[in-house]
Amino acid sequence: MKKDRLLFAFAFVLALAVSPALAQTRPAAPTTTPAPAGNVPESKIALIYSDAFLDAKTGIGRFNTLITTLNREFQPRQTELQTLQQRIQTLTDDISKTAAVADPKTIANKQEQLDALKKDFQRKGEDAQAAYNKRRTEMFSPLQEDIGKALEAYAKAHNIHVIIDGSQVPLVYAADALDITRPFINEFNTKNPATAAAAVTPAPPK
Repeated sequence: MKKDRLLFAFAFVLALAVSPALAQTRPAAPTTTPAPAGNVPESKIALIYSDAFLDAKTGIGRFNTLITTLNREFQPRQTELQTLQQRIQTLTDDISKTAAVADPKTIANKQEQLDALKKDFQRKGEDAQAAYNKRRTEMFSPLQEDIGKALEAYAKAHNIHVIIDGSQVPLVYAADALDITRPFINEFNTKNPATAAAAVTPAPPK
């Protein structure tokens, strides 16, 4: 299948509020008079650019390990589809070149073969795409969950109250000091070695 790294971009929560009750249900609005504005705590905001996670050289190592494994698993199907496509093209060219001089029955037979090849190519392509999407979800959902938990832990450890994904939200301006992308990636890679991804990946579907 065509390697398109952007297909695996994670849909992160745009703003991550960090508090002791983060995982709990949001309480009902208070019925009492709100506290004065001066008592509202200040919030520390940080930015992260999740598209950087996908970089083959400087991104999250586990991602690259998984996508390499995924593409290797589906290489046989890709090769089969490429072979079918070449046969379709060869037969199409042959019909086009000989249509004016060849026996009509011969051309008709070749056209039937071509139609059958096209149907076979479409069916196998759709089956391969469905299998690829299913396998991709199986492999990357755990990583997405781990990254979400790691972001929450990183925010708490650095007293960050809100994390905004600059890859998902248009920004007019943001100071460079707010960007935690590189330190987060470095920390995640240190705590989650890329080699571990291959070890825990389920066996490919039969």
